[in-house]
Amino acid sequence: MFGEKITKTISVEGMHCMHCAKKVEDALEKIKEVKSAKVILEEKKVEVTLKSEVDDKILKDAIEELGYSVL
Repeated sequence: MFGEKITKTISVEGMHCMHCAKKVEDALEKIKEVKSAKVILEEKKVEVTLKSEVDDKILKDAIEELGYSVL
């Protein structure tokens, strides 16, 4: 039996380079419910794949603590 894949796309303002993207990915991947995070720099978005549901505020706070804005 296959589990349903949970993904969320978050718009993030303020990322300008791969270093910024890596910081966001690393911060999100430290959250236990997050399986992976992949920034799409050109679109100013991050795609988050979850192991289990997580409150959007937890994801938002992790990004905003780095100094970026979640739109």
